[in-house]
Formats: sequence, C-alpha cells, structure tokens
Amino acid sequence: MTFARKTSALLLTLALSPACTAQAPTEPPVTPSPLEAQIARFAPVDIGVDLTGLPASEREALTAMVDAARLMDGLFLQQVWSENASTLVRLAANRTPAGQHMLHAFLLNKGPWSRLDENAAFVPGVGAKPDQGNFYPSDATKDEVERWMNTLRGADRQLAVGFFSTIRRNANGSLMAVPYSVEYQNTLTEAAALLRKAASLTSQPTLKRFLELRADAFKSNDYYASDVAWMELDASIEPTIGPYETYEDGWFGYKAAFEAFITVRDDAETQKLNVFGAELQGLENALPIDPKYRTAAIGAMAPMRVVNVVFSAGDGNRGVQTAAFNLPNDDRVIREKGSKRVMLKNTQEAKFKYALTPIADVAISAADRSKVSFDAFFTHILMHELMHGLGPHVVHGSATPVREALKDTYSAMEEAKADISGLWALAQLAEKGTISADIARAMYTTFLASSFRSIRFGLTSAHGRGQILQLNYLLDNGAVVVNADGTFSVVDAKIRDAVANLTRDIMTMQAVGDYAAAQQMLKTMVVVRPQVQAVLDKLKGVPVDIEPRFTAVK
Repeated sequence: MTFARKTSALLLTLALSPACTAQAPTEPPVTPSPLEAQIARFAPVDIGVDLTGLPASEREALTAMVDAARLMDGLFLQQVWSENASTLVRLAANRTPAGQHMLHAFLLNKGPWSRLDENAAFVPGVGAKPDQGNFYPSDATKDEVERWMNTLRGADRQLAVGFFSTIRRNANGSLMAVPYSVEYQNTLTEAAALLRKAASLTSQPTLKRFLELRADAFKSNDYYASDVAWMELDASIEPTIGPYETYEDGWFGYKAAFEAFITVRDDAETQKLNVFGAELQGLENALPIDPKYRTAAIGAMAPMRVVNVVFSAGDGNRGVQTAAFNLPNDDRVIREKGSKRVMLKNTQEAKFKYALTPIADVAISAADRSKVSFDAFFTHILMHELMHGLGPHVVHGSATPVREALKDTYSAMEEAKADISGLWALAQLAEKGTISADIARAMYTTFLASSFRSIRFGLTSAHGRGQILQLNYLLDNGAVVVNADGTFSVVDAKIRDAVANLTRDIMTMQAVGDYAAAQQMLKTMVVVRPQVQAVLDKLKGVPVDIEPRFTAVK
C-alpha cells in the first residue's frame, strides 16, 4: 500500500475528507532533516503474497476482509489519543515538505510521537503521549480510576477492568464503563457488515463461522465464541481482526487495542511445526519453577500456523512490525482451549535480511557471526509465542489473572518471560533432538544479536524493555561478555543456567502476583549501559525495522 493511499485510507476510516490525501514533496532537501532520519530507520520493503492459488470467490472474500481491516486503523487511532483524528487532518492539509514528513512519521507511528524515541513528540504543540491512551477520561488520574474500580463487584468490575470497555464520565461526572460495542458502534457496524460479506463469499466452513461470529461480537461485545472459532479455524485464509493486545494502556494494561492481520496460510511450513505441539505439556512439566506453579493440564488445543501477510492494520501495523503473535489473551479461552501461535513468515524474512543480519555484523564477535541464522531466529520466535501460553496465568491460590496483578508491569515482564523461557525451551528440545543441531548451535548467538534488534525498539516498548532486562541479567551473570573490540559474545559454560534462572525468577513473580518485585526488577534492569549504548551508536545507519508496502492488495 503506497504512502499516499495509506493516508487516504486512514482519513476515510475516520470519516474525514479524502481531499486531504498526501502528495509526495517535489523538492526534498539535500541534507535529511532529523525527522527524515527518524523515518529512514524503517526500511521500505515490499511484502507480497502469491494469491493465484485461491479461487476467485476466496479472493473476493479476502478483499472484503482487507476492507474491514482498514477500519481497524481508524479505531486504533482513536484509542491512542483523542486528538489523533484532527491531527491527521491538519497534517494531511500541510503540503510543505516538512508537513509531509510529519504526516509520514504520523502514519508510521499511528500518532505524533516516535515510538522508537521514548514517545518524543515530532509534531509541535501536541504535548506528551498520554499513558492512559484514550481509554480513560483525560481529566482523570490513575489513582482515581483505580479507587473507583476497587469499589466495583461482579459483572460491573469485570466490565470495568476487562479488555473491551473504555472508562468515561457520565452526566454527573462519575466514572462509568462503556462497552466497545457502544463506544465504537458506527465503525464496528461497518466492519461487521464487511465480515458478513466475506462470510457469504467463502466456501470454507470454519472461516465462514469465524467471520460470522466475529461480526456478532462487534455488536454484542462478547468475544468468547468468536475466539473459540478462531482457534478452530482451518482455512487457506487466516484472518485475525478485533481488539487484542493491551500495550497502549500504559496505566493498567487492561484495555485491548484494535488490530488486523489478513494472511494466507503456508501449508508446507505449517506442517513442519506440528512436532512442537506435542512438546508443550512436557515443557510445562519441566519449567524451572516450584511444581505447584505449573499447570497440570494445559489447554487441549495449541494450533500453530505459518502464514504470509497480505495486509495488517491498527495495533498490528504501527512502528515496529509484529513478527508473530500468540492469541487470544482471554484467560478463559486459554484455560479451555489453549492459544494459537501465528508466525508471519514473509515479515520475519524481511526483518532478518534488512535488520538482524547487519546488526550481527556490528554487535557480534567476528568469530561468532556464522552462528546467526534465519532458522534459529524463526524457531526462537516460535518458542517465544509458545511460551506465552505456558507458565502461570493466574496468581497461585486465587482466580486473579497475572495480567491484573502485575498491572502496568505486566506487558514488559510477559515479553521478557516469553523470550527467555523460549530460549530455555529450545535447550530442552535440543537435548531431545526435536530441533536440529544447526539450530541448537546457533540459537544463543542469534538470540544475542536479536537482543540489540529489540532494544532498538525503544524503552517505551514492552519488547524493548523486556529485552534490555534480559541482556543486563545475562551480563551480570557472566553468560554474555563484552569483548575488547566492543562486540558481544555468549559464554557457553554459563548461558544455560542463567537462562533457566531468569525464567524461574520472572515466572515466580507472576505466580505470586508480586507487583512490587516486578516494579523493582524493571527499575533496576531496564537501563542501557555504556557498552550496549556503544553498539547502538554504531548501528545508526542500520534500519531498526521495516516499513511494509503491501503489494498483494490495492
């Protein structure tokens, strides 16, 4: 999707004038401006998919799904900041080169703050990015909202702290919870109609069922049935659309943001992953934590899909691109059905080529660079997603979700847990011969190189915060060392124990709901040390991530 067309799509999504469509500057400056340099950190990459194998009716259904996905951009913009819509209009109307650069950066970040630069504003006059997004009243404080939530019981509390509501003030000024189906009614009604259109076109029963139930959920605000249908989806087209991740809620991590991934399944690559599904209970049983914190019987279903992205939107396409995901986040679905891991292969290939390979050439010792491989990168991402589904999900001895207990620390701690326990799991599978010797040889060094990739996402990113925590822990425990030339290396004799110990520490915090310990770990460990900064400084000419141009759709 071109830059100008992306602008127009967002404006239309927000029911704004299409006359504001951006145009490329005719005379770009010879010396890049600071904002141009920010934009250049994202390498423009064509992301395409061969759709010729799909019947005509399925391609029509896919087009309707993409049209529904475009609407998620507008919803996400509203959730990030109440003034995003008006700011987009203002930037689109500014035809100067500087204005167009601000517009480009706005579309990359889905707002006027740079996600790679601790949310520094690049549009004058917008102020600081609100931690609470637009999920809570702009005149409320975190303490006020938390005190109010603590007065609620039963269904009222579930709605207020749940994924699918905003908190607003009523006519008397008191706080109230508003279901997403009411807050975003107009856009969700339009999205539901498009999903029903797609359902009428496809001949694949499980796809039809998911689309119909997700359309129903947009109206009812009850996503359980459609989440189960998504788990059971077995079709050539693999859509993910709706409110899922909670990264934008910087106050509590409660509220889900709208996103979409419209993808096509890669059957050959998916088939290769079947072996991992049989390993999950064994990995759970072997977790390096007190046995009482392990789950005796994890969800029965753990489908894995390798897909190629046709189109992504909303929280699925802002700043750094998602390489894989593990959904749904609903603890009830996870307990009953497990969760699905989706690997975005064409996105991962682009990330490895344009970001990770050149990073390794700078950050990793020359003797170890041959140990950086795409297969190890791909397999660790898979294990990261698998491990999101393992370990504690509720505080031991209670029904309180870990997400609720750890509040604003949850996202960073959960990303760190999935990363480091994914590396622990690979070591377990290497012992059994489940993964190849080549992957076993490369996995630690590839992880180390990828650490610098994730840290560059910024310390306001849950992934970036989680990654710097892990790297500092491994440095403190001698499992990673800094060489005389400033490059980094893995210490083979120490890495395995250090990985297991950090896995234990994080999962134990989750199991007991130790919010204070999580706060302390993040406070002390989420810091960029001089040796790490020295490498980051050398990477300034290397792309941080990709800016996808979706070539399979118009």
